[in-house]
Amino acid sequence: MNLLLIGVLLALIAIAYQIGLSKSRSLAGKGNNSALLHSRPGYYGALVALWCGIPAFLILIVWNLVEPNILKHVILDQVPAATLAGMDQASIEVLMNRVKAIASGFGVTDQPAPYELAAAAQLAKVQTIGSYAKLAVVLCAAIVGLLIAKKRVAQSFRARNKVEKIINITLALCSGVAILTTLGIVMSMFSEALRFFSFVSPIDFFFGTEWNPGFSTSGSAEGSYGLLPLLWGTLMVSGIALLVSVPIGLMIAIYLAEYASPMLRSWAKPAIEILAGIPTIVYGVFALMIIGPFFKMAGEMVGININATSALTAGFVMGIMIIPFVSSLSDDIITQVPRALRDGSLGLGATKSETIRQVVIPAALPGIIGAFLLAASRAIGETMIVVLAAGNSPLLHVNPLEAVSTVTVTIVNQLTGDTDFASPQALVAFALGLTLFVITLGLNIVALYIVRKYREQYE
Repeated sequence: MNLLLIGVLLALIAIAYQIGLSKSRSLAGKGNNSALLHSRPGYYGALVALWCGIPAFLILIVWNLVEPNILKHVILDQVPAATLAGMDQASIEVLMNRVKAIASGFGVTDQPAPYELAAAAQLAKVQTIGSYAKLAVVLCAAIVGLLIAKKRVAQSFRARNKVEKIINITLALCSGVAILTTLGIVMSMFSEALRFFSFVSPIDFFFGTEWNPGFSTSGSAEGSYGLLPLLWGTLMVSGIALLVSVPIGLMIAIYLAEYASPMLRSWAKPAIEILAGIPTIVYGVFALMIIGPFFKMAGEMVGININATSALTAGFVMGIMIIPFVSSLSDDIITQVPRALRDGSLGLGATKSETIRQVVIPAALPGIIGAFLLAASRAIGETMIVVLAAGNSPLLHVNPLEAVSTVTVTIVNQLTGDTDFASPQALVAFALGLTLFVITLGLNIVALYIVRKYREQYE
């Protein structure tokens, strides 16, 4: 019913647009003289369409939000009070599903109780009435809005201002949804992290050097929850990734911006950016099956013990993955440097390489540093590559040839399995997630600060 109603509403909105457009053109007179109108005819059509659609869709949304609670009361009113008193929330949900199945005609496997049959009959009746009532109310709201908007269409009516105001409000609401979603995520992590810190001291968590959480059924915090081994593993893998991606990405950006022909640039840049579209699980499998064994074999040839799953393997493959982030952002920044600076340097006798080193790169340096910090944020938050290629050894060591564990790997480990989500063994994942969020947020803020403070303004 909802899909049918939405389809009818969309058809009405299209008709409303044509009605508003036709009336505005008739007001413009022969030759469609838009100078007689305050706004262009399209704005009048859009305004009539918005008046037709917005109230109707709001009513539909509110109706669908309220309807489940009403249907729940309809079902529970048919259940004897003594039976309902002995049910918990899970039993009530089972009852609701059974009654809905009976009302829909699919039925249930066992013999339904008499009150279930009565509730199903009442539910089917209310659903039928509700469907027709919803259809009538929504369509009436759409038609009334259409008629009111059509009546208001006149030569002096400021349709453009009204439409743009509605669009601005819509854009503000969309921005608000994004902001509220971010705040919701942060607050949910923060609240769960506070519950974790009621079991484990924040000092032991942030400054502990041992990670060995114990799994227990008593709900107590057994074992050690030191963050430093995980944080060091994350920084080690990310540092290796940046050592791989930053030089290669920057050299690619310089070549594409300064040396490559337009034809080569037209296909080389999209080909490099394809790397950013490859799923990270593919990179993880590639690291696990190809790069890790290759590093191990190469180490044996020179007498060095390199684990197939190590910080080096994960960091190297992660560096390949974030090359497009560095190269694409740096290329865009370098190409924004005005041509006049290059010509002035060349006119003074500098070579092309000297111009790039002494003029172009210094002028684009703030943006390039911002690109490096954004790439670092991407590396710190990576999950699947380190899950498959870094190993799972939460030990505090400085050898990149051995296995390590990162914050993201530990979050995955702590939230998988049969762990009770109210236990500290699971709640620690929220503390880790909040720590990772603060780190990446700090890097992004620093990147934006550097770009804004040292950005050159060119005409």
